[in-house]
Amino acid sequence: MPSKPDVQAVPGLGIAILLTTLVALGPLSTDFYLPSLPAMTAALGTDVAGTQLTLSIFLGGFAVGQLFYGPLSDRFGRRPLMLAGLIIFLAASIACALAPNIETLIAARFVQAIGACAGPVLGRTVVRDLYGPKDSARMLSYISAAMALAPLLGPVFGGWLSVAFSWRATFVFLIIYSALQTAATWQLLAESNRHPDPTAIQPRRILANYATLLRDTTYRGVLLCNGLAYAGMFAFISGAPFVFINLFGFSPQTMGLAFGLMVSGFITGTMSSGRLASRHGPDVILTAGVVVGSAGGVVMLALALTGWQHPAAIMVPMWLVTCGIGFIMPNATAIALAPWPTMAGAAASLMGFSQMALAAAFGIFVGHSFTDSTVPMAAAISAGMGGSLLSYLLWVRPASRRA
Repeated sequence: MPSKPDVQAVPGLGIAILLTTLVALGPLSTDFYLPSLPAMTAALGTDVAGTQLTLSIFLGGFAVGQLFYGPLSDRFGRRPLMLAGLIIFLAASIACALAPNIETLIAARFVQAIGACAGPVLGRTVVRDLYGPKDSARMLSYISAAMALAPLLGPVFGGWLSVAFSWRATFVFLIIYSALQTAATWQLLAESNRHPDPTAIQPRRILANYATLLRDTTYRGVLLCNGLAYAGMFAFISGAPFVFINLFGFSPQTMGLAFGLMVSGFITGTMSSGRLASRHGPDVILTAGVVVGSAGGVVMLALALTGWQHPAAIMVPMWLVTCGIGFIMPNATAIALAPWPTMAGAAASLMGFSQMALAAAFGIFVGHSFTDSTVPMAAAISAGMGGSLLSYLLWVRPASRRA
């Protein structure tokens, strides 16, 4: 597809809205069908671990795909790769809606993830292209705040669709959503890569770029801060439907509302981050995020270990966790991409890969350890947030002090 190399993308409200919807493609693909998981388990004749694998396999495909989109976009541009990813996502969403069994659905979800990861990795890269290292943290915070409407409203709307029609209706919605995104991207998104690298897709160059990034102490630290925090949140995403519906007896609609209340912490964190960005650097805001998020994880695990099986024992500390993640993710991304203008795509790809690979591992753990207790989910959330704090203390904080 043509990349319109003679037209350069410029910042604007329309582009900001489009980038927000593209970055939201990943979380929308997971959060929207969460209330349907128990019904899907029964309809397809599988178990919790089998249904949960549709989440984890999605993250696996999401992780693998990001390793390629970044270097390819550094070479050929952001626009053609974004369009290719959206078309793949659209075709795979049709396959998901028509899947006759759990095996077909799992395979289709993997392909769907390969397409979906173009949105977040390239969307964030376009922000870095357009706004530069100084303003990208502020823009990423506002995009993340708007993007939080996906996990806030997605489970509510998805739960309603599942009850009113069936679990397949959630994938029909994704078909319509991705078709509209493809048309909007074709019309609105011009090329933003002003530093194309002809050697970016050479295998030796890709490995050398990734090695350079991982040798950088700050990059390595924020990569793990971001990845482990998201893994903790995904442990909640993958476990919450079964905890709230099977254990606490919530309906799919009520579970969606409860999920939205907890995710409102993420909106609070990202909006606060955007407002604070003009007065404080991303390092300061990242510090607040890892402290608040890890505190919420510790409280949740402590309550679970005491045997207090009550929705409030999950919802209150989880609000703190999502608030902390709202501080962590946009600022960790901005810190990670700032020093690398010529390989911003590779830097975003590696960061996205680690985020999704860790999340998939945490999701598999929760799926296979699910019992009639909240302890496994709380333990995974606490481990992710604690690991994020530890990564900050070991690598990010010493590097910022030296700077």
